[in-house]
Amino acid sequence: MTALRARTLRLPLEVLVFAVGVSSLGAEIAAARLMAPFFGASTVIWANTIAVVLVALSVGYRVGGRLADRRPRVEALAGLVLLASVLLAVVPLVAHPFLSLSVKAFDTLSAGAFLSSLFGVLVLVAVPVLLLGAVSPWATRLRIVEVARAGEVAGRLYAISTAGSLAGTFLAALVLIPGVGTQRTFLILAAIPALAAAVALRPRWLVVPGVLLAALALPVGTVKPAEMGRVLYETETPYQYARVVQMPDGSRRLELNEGQAIHSLWKPGTVLTNAYWDGYLVLPFTVAPRPPGRIAVLGTAGGTVARAYAKYFPDTRIDAVDIDGRLFEIGRRWFGLEPRPQLREFAEDARPFLRRTPERYDSIFVDAYRQPYIPFYLATKEFFSIARERLRPGGSVIVNVGHPVGSDTLEKALSATLGKVFAHVARDPIVPTNTMLIASDAPISSSSMLGAAMPSDLGPLAAGQRIEPALRGGEVFTDDRAPVEWLIDTSIVRYAAGEAGG
Repeated sequence: MTALRARTLRLPLEVLVFAVGVSSLGAEIAAARLMAPFFGASTVIWANTIAVVLVALSVGYRVGGRLADRRPRVEALAGLVLLASVLLAVVPLVAHPFLSLSVKAFDTLSAGAFLSSLFGVLVLVAVPVLLLGAVSPWATRLRIVEVARAGEVAGRLYAISTAGSLAGTFLAALVLIPGVGTQRTFLILAAIPALAAAVALRPRWLVVPGVLLAALALPVGTVKPAEMGRVLYETETPYQYARVVQMPDGSRRLELNEGQAIHSLWKPGTVLTNAYWDGYLVLPFTVAPRPPGRIAVLGTAGGTVARAYAKYFPDTRIDAVDIDGRLFEIGRRWFGLEPRPQLREFAEDARPFLRRTPERYDSIFVDAYRQPYIPFYLATKEFFSIARERLRPGGSVIVNVGHPVGSDTLEKALSATLGKVFAHVARDPIVPTNTMLIASDAPISSSSMLGAAMPSDLGPLAAGQRIEPALRGGEVFTDDRAPVEWLIDTSIVRYAAGEAGG
């Protein structure tokens, strides 16, 4: 009788284990995307997400083994999966208050509140993942008929679970998130194991996956309301969450992921921003008397710099590079990025682009961020060596370095790294939270800007740039060791501690 019962349950259990595998690892990918609009998508966030999921699965394995011995019935297992599915479906809904609290904590740079709120969000994901983790050992207990075959049964079921996890990873990352968005991804990932569990129960339980699938028709609404201004547009690209916010003065901002930084800025009636983007218009003149003939903008976003060059230096040929091609579309729709013969768009990662391009540039602008981090591979001696090879004689590399007010640790490191590649490095502390670093084999001088051939209305802007010697004392970054995230996290915590102490 026991063997007969095992054979009849074989297909539902195999399917259930696979479906749970799809959901558990797919939820990890979706959880990282759920938090990206608020915290970003740095390695720190990924490390926390992966760690919590692994802990939840480990605890789930332990709990599942105990429950399996106490209640070795497929109905009890299927009921657990249905509960986990419902909890997974409501994660993006109940997480919002925690995320909002975390954003406020980050705004005020209260490190303790930020970390505790982040942990709270991860726990929301951990609870359903823990329950899903209980499935494999429980299913193993149900499938074992003979002790002599226990190893074979356990190995097969865990292999099926791992295969499901692999499928869920690619399904979430390549199909669901870019296709239907993060919130609906959670619903689909919840419905998959719910459907498998309902098949193992009575037909009336099919209502649970039915409700979850029906919820896909509900409007998502604004993922993250703007605290100031009005959200004109928001989308989830294959790489990040992006939104356009219109401020009360009519200006537009492009915010990515956590929204703590402005990645592009549009102001009605002018291409000037009164921010660090304006520096890219005049700083090339610190090494050359004429406008650059060709530039590469690494980290174009919505095209603030490209738009300004179209007005002031229309003959300059621009290679606009951004890993996220959807941002070019946003730039054309909301930020005045007009197609023209002098502008070429490349939806590529900056370093592979620079490595393969045959072009030579008068200036290369580096403005690529996954806020608050510069990608480490765009901050190393090897990267700047590639950039130097792509410059024409006397060309320059200009790097935007974002940092907390009063923090210069990252700037020192980048200055030291540039100094290993270029003969001359200088700095322009253009705004309190941004410093522009200029590197070239040609001498760098602010006086050369005053006699340069630039439009007259850029004269006051050039005169206001304070070109200073590069800061000393930084660590040289290499591809092997470039602790960008650690330096920035340390700066933020120190700044937060100073604010709390003050």
